[in-house]
Amino acid sequence: MTRYRDRFHIPLAPDGGESVYLCGHSLGLQPKTVRAYIERELKEWERLGVEGHFHARHPWVEYNKLLADQTARLVGAKPVEVVNMNSLTVNLHLMMVSFYRPSPRRHRIVIEENAFPSDQYAVKSQIQFHGFDPAESLVAVAGEDELEDLLAREGESVALVLLGGVNYSSGRAFDLARVARAGHAQGCLVGFDLAHSAGNLVLKLHDWDADFAVWCTYKYLNGGPGSLGGCFVHERYARDESLPRLTGWWGHTLETRFRMGPDFHAAPGAEGWQVSNPPVIELAALRASMDLFDEVGMERLRARSVELTGILESLLDGHEIVTPRDPARRGAQLSIRVRGSVRAVWEQLAAAGVICDWREPDILRVAPAPLYNTEEDVRRFVEAFLHSAPTARM
Repeated sequence: MTRYRDRFHIPLAPDGGESVYLCGHSLGLQPKTVRAYIERELKEWERLGVEGHFHARHPWVEYNKLLADQTARLVGAKPVEVVNMNSLTVNLHLMMVSFYRPSPRRHRIVIEENAFPSDQYAVKSQIQFHGFDPAESLVAVAGEDELEDLLAREGESVALVLLGGVNYSSGRAFDLARVARAGHAQGCLVGFDLAHSAGNLVLKLHDWDADFAVWCTYKYLNGGPGSLGGCFVHERYARDESLPRLTGWWGHTLETRFRMGPDFHAAPGAEGWQVSNPPVIELAALRASMDLFDEVGMERLRARSVELTGILESLLDGHEIVTPRDPARRGAQLSIRVRGSVRAVWEQLAAAGVICDWREPDILRVAPAPLYNTEEDVRRFVEAFLHSAPTARM
């Protein structure tokens, strides 16, 4: 796996050498092929202008389809079930238009404790949009046991179970198959936010029977800052035009899209939830990374990830790691509790050429991404951390 490191640009440390980059959970590194992928489309734009939509080597009007098979393999789906579009939170709103349909009897949404703020904002706004009070309609659970207990008691009041695959702060991974079973057993719809899971864990969205899922591509998937998000809609909804949805012309079936008719006819599958044409330059950058993921495969990446986090955990023996010790309950990220000022520790690490990040009040987040991180990265981090945070030992 080490050979793939050479296919990424590694940021430089203050001393001019390669930094220890352990921040793939926040922004992945740039594959060296990105420039060529982008320049290819810039040349097509230069050469063809608007005709590039139909006559480019990879016609832009269907450029998204170049990523469909790869994306499907990445998240354990069928090609018809996935699409790259928008940003994560925009996709989350679009999905909730279709899959959060509250009634006076069923109006609650279940999320994880300490969910990422953007998810909380989006969910609260959807609840309020439908005339309900988040204080009554929003419920947070700590884990699968609490979710199952809640649903056993009050499942008839829950419209949607919406959990993250991996918690952004603790690094804890949920058993998503179990979550989907529990929700569906009580008649709830089930969706996932996979921002910290796509490209990190082995996913089987179709087999797990999720109704929908959304994710971003700038973290583990190395799509670049602000790159397009991803979306999964189970194939049982592929031709269901009875679902409410916010529509735009790019979600219209391609065969009749350019007839510019007044009536909307959804493209089959997840593509039918598109609103606007996707930016080809962003898709080209994402393709460069997706080609690498497809070449390696998530099973190999996951095995290497478990190996790297195991080494990191063993070298941090005696320090408080809030991420679960069981590799099956975590991804590439370990969250370390730091005594004293976590910002001061982070600043000292940065000065030593170590790039990670922190979350208030006391969490240092470290993620050895298996595509480009090595055992040497892990050891260099631990050495710098022990020098920077001697009071962190428990």
